[in-house]
Amino acid sequence: MNTAVRRARMRVAALSVSICLAPVLGMGTAAADPTFPPVFPPDQNQLPQLPTEPQLYDLLPILPPDTDPWYNDPPNMAALQPGDIVRTREVQTRLLGIPVPVYTKQILFRTNDVHDNPIVTATSVIIPGIPWQGSPRPVLSFQEAIDASDSSCNPSHTLQVGTMKEAALMQFWLAEGFAINVPDFDGKFNTFNTYDEGKMVLDSLRAMKNDTSLHLTDSGIALYGYSGGGSASLRAAELRQSYAPDVALLGTSIGGTPGNLVEIARYATTPQPGLTGTSSFTMWLGLASFAKEYPDAFRVDELLTPEGQQIVADLQSRCVYTAALTGAYRPMSEYFLPGKSLENSPQIMQILEDNSLGKHIPDTPILWWHGVWDELIPPSTVLPTVDAYWAQGADLRFYTVPLPEHGVNAVTGWPPAVAWTSAVLRGLPPGPKFKAAFEPLPPGFPGS
Repeated sequence: MNTAVRRARMRVAALSVSICLAPVLGMGTAAADPTFPPVFPPDQNQLPQLPTEPQLYDLLPILPPDTDPWYNDPPNMAALQPGDIVRTREVQTRLLGIPVPVYTKQILFRTNDVHDNPIVTATSVIIPGIPWQGSPRPVLSFQEAIDASDSSCNPSHTLQVGTMKEAALMQFWLAEGFAINVPDFDGKFNTFNTYDEGKMVLDSLRAMKNDTSLHLTDSGIALYGYSGGGSASLRAAELRQSYAPDVALLGTSIGGTPGNLVEIARYATTPQPGLTGTSSFTMWLGLASFAKEYPDAFRVDELLTPEGQQIVADLQSRCVYTAALTGAYRPMSEYFLPGKSLENSPQIMQILEDNSLGKHIPDTPILWWHGVWDELIPPSTVLPTVDAYWAQGADLRFYTVPLPEHGVNAVTGWPPAVAWTSAVLRGLPPGPKFKAAFEPLPPGFPGS
C-alpha cells in the first residue's frame, strides 16, 4: 500500500472516530441564524434553519443538569406562577448519538413539589418539519419512564446526548406531524411515584402554551406513558380538573402502571421466585425517591442495616437500567433492622396510600392496558384502581393484554396507544367505554 493511500485511509478513520465519539462526549447545539425566516407557508417544510453537521460536532460538551447553570432556580421564584417560563434554549435532539432533523426547544418553568413548594424543572418541545394546516398543530405529551435517582437521566439531558431509552417510540407521532412535549416530571431532584409528577406534567404544558413562538397555545393535547411514564400521565389526568383546568386534555393512554403503592411495597420488599424476583429493585428505587420527598418519615438510617443504607446511597446516582441490576434479587425485607419494616410505620404506610392512584377520577378519556402477568407490577396491584375508576364513572377503556412480562407489554400496548391518541388528536371521538379485565392465572401465582 503506498503512502498516499495509507494517509487517506487514516484520515477517513480519524474522521469516523471523531463522528462516533462526538455524540458520546455529549456535544451541544449551534444557534440558528436569526435572519432565517421563522414562519413558513403552511404547505411547506416547517423546519427552521438547522445547524450544520460540522457545527454539531464542534461544540463544547453538554453539562448534566446538576452542574448546568441553565437549570438554576430564578431569583424571583416566589413571584412566579405554575407554568411561568424562567428561561428557554434551542438544543439538538439525538437518537443513539445521531442528530435528528427536528426543531427542539427546552423550557425551564415554575411548578410545585408534592408539598406545594415552588420548584423549577424542564420540558423539551420537539416540532417536526412536516406541515400542519387547518388547525393548531396537536401535541402528544410523552412521559418517559424515567425511574431514576440522578438528574443526568432526565430526558432534557438524554435527548441531547442521544441516550433517551424511549426516544424511538416517538417516531410515529412525529411522522404524523404532531409536536411532542417531553417533561422532566421527576424534577431536578428525581423523586417519583408521587402526585407532584402530575403537577409537573400539567405545568410543562402550561409553559409550552405560554411560549407563543412555538405556535402551540391553542393546540389539542394527549398524554402517553408506560410504567413510570404512565404514572406521571395518569396523575396529570387525575389532577387536571382541580390543579390545571386551563389545560384541555383530549385523552390519556397509559399502561404497566402501579395503582396501589401499599400493595406494590408489600410485593416488592419480600423475596419472590424466578423472574418476579427482579421486582425488588423497584422498592430500592422507591425508597431512594421517597426519602427525598419525605425525609422525616423515610429514615433510611433507622430502617435499614448498614448494607441496606449502602444500597440506597449507591442508587442516588443511577439511571433505571443499572439501578435494576443493582436492586434485583435483593429483597429489602432482608435488610431491615430488627423490628423494622415499612408496614411497622403508620406514617410510611399513610404516605404510600396518599400517593396511590385513584385519589381523583380523571374527567377526560382514558385508554389503559396491563399485561396479564407482570413481574414488576402485578395486576392485583392495578385492577382495584381500575375498578374504582369504573365504579365512579371514569371515561375509561381498560384491557388486559394476554401476554406476560413488563417489557413485552410496553411493546404490545404501544401501537394501539399510538392509534388511539392520534385519533383523538385529530378530533375523532375516543370510542365507547369498556372494562375488559381478566385474571386467568391461579390465585397465589407469583406476579398474579
